[in-house]
Amino acid sequence: MDFQPTRDQLDLRAGVRDLLAGRFGREELRARLDSGGALDRKLWRELGAAGLFCLRLPEEAGGVGLGLPEAVLVFEEAGRALLPGPLVATHLAAGRVPGAAEGTAVVTAHDLDGPLVAHLGEADGVLGTAPGPLPPGERVRSADPLTPLYAVAPADAEAGAPAPADREAGALLTAALQVGSALATLDMAVRYAGEREQFGRPIGAFQAVGHLCAGMLVRAELARTAVYAAAVTADPAEIAAAKLLADGAAVEGARDCLQVHGGMGFTWEADVHLHLKRAWVRARQWRTAAQAEEALARALIDPEVGEEG
Repeated sequence: MDFQPTRDQLDLRAGVRDLLAGRFGREELRARLDSGGALDRKLWRELGAAGLFCLRLPEEAGGVGLGLPEAVLVFEEAGRALLPGPLVATHLAAGRVPGAAEGTAVVTAHDLDGPLVAHLGEADGVLGTAPGPLPPGERVRSADPLTPLYAVAPADAEAGAPAPADREAGALLTAALQVGSALATLDMAVRYAGEREQFGRPIGAFQAVGHLCAGMLVRAELARTAVYAAAVTADPAEIAAAKLLADGAAVEGARDCLQVHGGMGFTWEADVHLHLKRAWVRARQWRTAAQAEEALARALIDPEVGEEG
């Protein structure tokens, strides 16, 4: 089986990267932080018009008619750009929640471990629940300044739990976001290691720094390969493995990037800490490490049970 992206898929990824670079570059990212992390509705509608949310919706239903392999390429670029908002939930809601496909509605989901919901205060709907008033929630402190979190009643969280099929797709798309973040921090670390000098040499020439960057590359590429493969097979066990590897690549990659940057990496002016904080939150979304390990264990013990769960 050939897991190499086609020319059309590569062009799609390049087009999304150019779109996000022009519409959500570093200046826009910093502007979102300065504004308190409020969701940009205009940008959300532009993402909808570009087809991000209706990418997998059939053409006869007004969508683009592509599949999971194309979706993970697009979400990888969204992760690279640190694009905020409930991207996965709105994408999954396309065709089910009015306005989700077009980006005129923001849809969140009960996708976090525990009774927490991201972006609840800005959402128009919750994936998998009937139209109507959103469940009440109390805003709590979030590690990521661009991902506001709200605590809801456990009963509301249980009643709004996403369907199994949504959980599988959500886990894979979140893994793609994590891969994009891991690749971004790798680029940041390599660039800084080539520019920063000590003792008259770029710090990248020192073995310890080179080993950090090499480890980041291995984790990121391994996770990306797993995500691409899971997008082709849609096998639950492979999706669990992809999420597990992608979470590790994003979190550990951001930590290593901080190490490469030294004290500079811990300042507010650097973007490294933003990738780490977002990776922490995503690691608790759709499927945690413990849940992924359980799914893999079930698949190894009994493949038929693994396929069901």
